[in-house]
Amino acid sequence: MDQELIHVYLMPGMAANPSIFEYIKLPEDQFKIHWLEWEIPLKKESLQDYAKRMCLKVTERKPVLLGVSFGGVLVQEMSKFLDLRKLILVSTVKTKYEIPKRLQLVAKTKAYKILPTQLLGNVKLLAKYVFGETLTKRAKLYEKYLSVSNKRYLNWAIREMVCWNQEIPIPNCIHIHGEDDAVFPIANISNYKPIAKGTHVMIIYKYKWFNQNLPKIILS
Repeated sequence: MDQELIHVYLMPGMAANPSIFEYIKLPEDQFKIHWLEWEIPLKKESLQDYAKRMCLKVTERKPVLLGVSFGGVLVQEMSKFLDLRKLILVSTVKTKYEIPKRLQLVAKTKAYKILPTQLLGNVKLLAKYVFGETLTKRAKLYEKYLSVSNKRYLNWAIREMVCWNQEIPIPNCIHIHGEDDAVFPIANISNYKPIAKGTHVMIIYKYKWFNQNLPKIILS
């Protein structure tokens, strides 16, 4: 019966659409997957207010929230307003102390105010900033996944990411992190499940690992 299913909500990373989860498959007799997608933020909307608004999309009781990269930051903020079964973080950070120094410098110098203009319409640069990888053979793939290019959104997302001020990790969250993550280097991360050769976009390329292990992680 439907009420016995565990509902799993998946939130993509910055500027990405939920098709990054197209290869994530969980047993349909136990789980129902819901894709979340970015809304354009309201003028002067805080991350906390945005998170409250996104919570309205989570309609099932005791859900699982999984977020990737900046989507991982968002689901942590959403978790403060929801009664979750499990909070799963992928390729992200749990506190401001895990944000790499180069991004902390972006926050201190307020360079985030000029970044969105540089990234707007430049998929190659956006992929380098968001995925930590240059465009080569995967150019069309990244163009497919990186579809949220609204200037207000990019301005808001970059500012909220680099200026995120969380000091203490959300209790009982599960953090999955790639050993080769170029955006959030693993040297800065604590209390995580390591994925060998996992990059910042491992949700796409290591989908077999997630399909095999997510059910156990959720049910544990």
